[in-house]
Order: sequence, then structure tokens, then C-alpha cells
Amino acid sequence: MTLPSSTGTEAPPQITDAGDDGYGKSLTPRHITMIAIGGAIGTGLFLGAGGRLASAGPSLAIAYAACGLVAFIVVRCLGELILYRPSSGAFVSYAREFLGEKGAYTAGWMYFLNWSTTGIADITAIALYAHYWSFFAPVPQWVLALGALVIVLTLNLLSVRLFGEMEFWFALIKVATLVVFMAIAIFLIVTRHPIDGTTPGPQLILDHGGMFPSGVLPMVLVVQGVIFAYASIELVGVAAGETADPRRVMPRAINTIIWRIGIFYVGSVVLLAMLLPWSSYSADESPFVTVLSRVGVSGAGDVMNLVVLTAAMSSLNSGLYSTGRILRSLAAAGTAPRFAAAMNRHKVPYGGILMTAAVCVLGVGLNYVVPAQAFEIVLNLASVGIIATWAIILISHTLFVRRSRAGEVERPSFRVPRSPFPQLVALAFLALVLILMFFDHVGRITLLAMPVLLVLLVGGWFLVRDRIDTSAMEV
Repeated sequence: MTLPSSTGTEAPPQITDAGDDGYGKSLTPRHITMIAIGGAIGTGLFLGAGGRLASAGPSLAIAYAACGLVAFIVVRCLGELILYRPSSGAFVSYAREFLGEKGAYTAGWMYFLNWSTTGIADITAIALYAHYWSFFAPVPQWVLALGALVIVLTLNLLSVRLFGEMEFWFALIKVATLVVFMAIAIFLIVTRHPIDGTTPGPQLILDHGGMFPSGVLPMVLVVQGVIFAYASIELVGVAAGETADPRRVMPRAINTIIWRIGIFYVGSVVLLAMLLPWSSYSADESPFVTVLSRVGVSGAGDVMNLVVLTAAMSSLNSGLYSTGRILRSLAAAGTAPRFAAAMNRHKVPYGGILMTAAVCVLGVGLNYVVPAQAFEIVLNLASVGIIATWAIILISHTLFVRRSRAGEVERPSFRVPRSPFPQLVALAFLALVLILMFFDHVGRITLLAMPVLLVLLVGGWFLVRDRIDTSAMEV
């Protein structure tokens, strides 16, 4: 889409997207703030940090910091686009404006791939976490997975405010858990209270090989897994279209993400490395449970299992919410089924939500047929989807800045500094992640399957291109 240039006396053209019609403004500032927090904290920290500490040692903190900085660049670019033009279609709508309908089509369907496969992983994880308690042990894994999907789907369809409330409390549980753990960790380090015969403190890092006990390479290789710990950070952009005053609320919510990453991710890893030797952790157990159980805190496993179950529920909730809005934006232009544009009386786009839930039902089938492998089968597909989504956000913002310099659009005061340098750095980092996936067995299989995905995308484009509605976005 080519927009008319403005002269020095004309205001830049105002853009409207048909995919934004009909939404309410039910999300409050506290919802947006906690959605931003929830998007930055997930099971990648609560569960994944144990195995990564065991392989990379304390240098994992550097990997989290580097990946967190890239995630912040992405969400900061998205934030500037939001203040330019708030949209429930988020990056699909911005790709439509700056990359054309092919860009919007690619962004939307890759995001759908990400969240529909993540949804399968989420319901699988929820079922596995529920089996931790003996009460749920007799219940088949597929029944628990289906039950979780039905509960979250029902609440998502009722109202956007219910979604906001769920995310608020889900995020609050995660933050409260981390704050309590960090307070306990600092107390143990300051008082030098022995943990399983080991005195905590900075010397544990120095005495066990320093920051890079196995060299720099393990830290570099672990990056391809760490980056996905931040995989729902872009959700705040979708939610912006359903809040009353996004231009006031969004800058604060986005700017605080960077220090949350620093405190919760980097801070937690540094504390974990000072509480026990890095070799004490493993991929089989949450590092927080490892510490608390050795301190003698009874019920630590139960508490952390509840937290990771909450994180998985939050992820499923977010996936249904965001794909419903993204698919509706695609449907407005004709690149998704018309059913995806359907909205109920509660102003919820139920068509797109049900389409995502339908894919998750396939995950229920996987839990019935191959319960042990269901999680790994789908998890790596989601990683490719999120890399594509982030790349399109960065490219769209770069083109937005280029148009602003040509006088075609007006940048808001909330800007990405030194553009386009940060975007280019982030794009190079994402390319590095793809390269690193070749060094992981499952990641390599995923990349080798990419030509099939490309064929499906191209084939889908040829099916829908004749019914594209070019009036979906108007000046």
C-alpha cells in the first residue's frame, strides 16, 4: 500500500483499519501493566533455568540479559507503533500498512502457528503439572488437557475484562513468588546460612569456575532456548486496542519491562548461582525447588508446581486472546476465513478464538496417542513462529521511521532512539538464534521442516489473494 506524501503544510494522513471495528475498551491500566509483566515472566524462568544453569553456569545471567535486551527492543518498537496508531490487530495491522498485505498475511499466520502450537504445549504442561498431585493421578492426561482448554476457552469467550482479570492474577502470582524467593535468597546470602552444607555467597561463583565454568560456547548455545522465555512479551501490543487511553498507559507499561527483566531474570539467576554451585541444578527440577527443598522449606515442590501450572494457564489464556484478535484482523482483509471475523455480543472475536482452540483439540489427541512426546512434538514449531513475528515488528518499525523522515507519517514522542540501529542489531540476533538452532537436535529437525511451512504459506497466499479486500485499511 502506497500512502500519499504530505507537503510541509498538510497533516500526515490518518489510517483506519477495518479489523479494529467493534471492540470495547474494557482493559484498565492495572490490566495492561500486569499483562506486560506476565508477558516477560514465564515457565522459561521457573522451569527452564535449572537445565540451562547446569549447562552454561552463571553465564546464563548474561544470556538472559542479552535476550531480554532484544525482547525489549522488539516491544519498544511495537510501543512506538501503538502510540502512532493503537490497533487490536497490532503487528498484523502495522505490517499491512508498511509491508503490504503479504506482510500482514505472513505475520498473522506465523503468529497463529506460534500460539496454536504453544497452546498444545500449554495444555500438555497443565496436565503434567496436575499429575504431580496424587488427587489427579488417576485422571488420564488427555482429560486434564481437555478440561484446562474448556475452562480457559469459556472464560475467554465471556468478556475481555475476564481475560484481563485472569492475566492480572496469573501475573501477580508469578511476581509474588519471585519476590518472596528473592527475599529468602538475599536473607540466606547475607546471614551466610548453610544450604545442604554449603555456605552461600559470591565465592560459590568464583570457586566453581567463575562466570564461564565451561567456556563461552555453552552460553552462546543456550541462547537459542533462552530467547523463547520472552515469547509472549508482544501480547501487550494486542491488548492496547482494548484499553481506553493507550497513549497514556502504554509508555509506562513498556518502559518498566526492561527493569523487570533485569530484576527477575538476571537477578534470579545470579542469586541461584550464589546459593548453590551451578552444577547442583538440573533440567529435571525447578531451580527454585532445588534451593528451597535443600533449605528445608516443606511444600516447596507443591508451591512451585502451582506457580508453573499458573504460568501455563496464563500462556494458554494469552494465546487464545491474541490469536482471536490477530485472525480477525486477517479476516477483515480476506486473508483468513470469514468466520474469524465473527464477534459476539460481549465484543469478543469468538471466531478466531475457536479456530485456535480447534488446533489445541489436536493437542488433546496427541495427549491421548503419545502422552510422553506431545510436548516436544509441538514446542519447536512455536519458536519459528515467534522469530518471524518479532522480525516483522522490527521491519515494520524500520519502514515506519523511513516514512516519517519522508514526511508521510508522524512519529509520536515515545520513540526508539538511534533508529534503525537497534532494529538491525535485534534482527541480526534473531538470525543468530536460527543458526544456533542447527546445533540442537530438535531445533535442526524444525529448521529442516521449514521448506514445508514455506510451501504451505505460499500455497495459502495463492488461495486467498483473489478475495483480498484492499479497502480494509483506509486513509
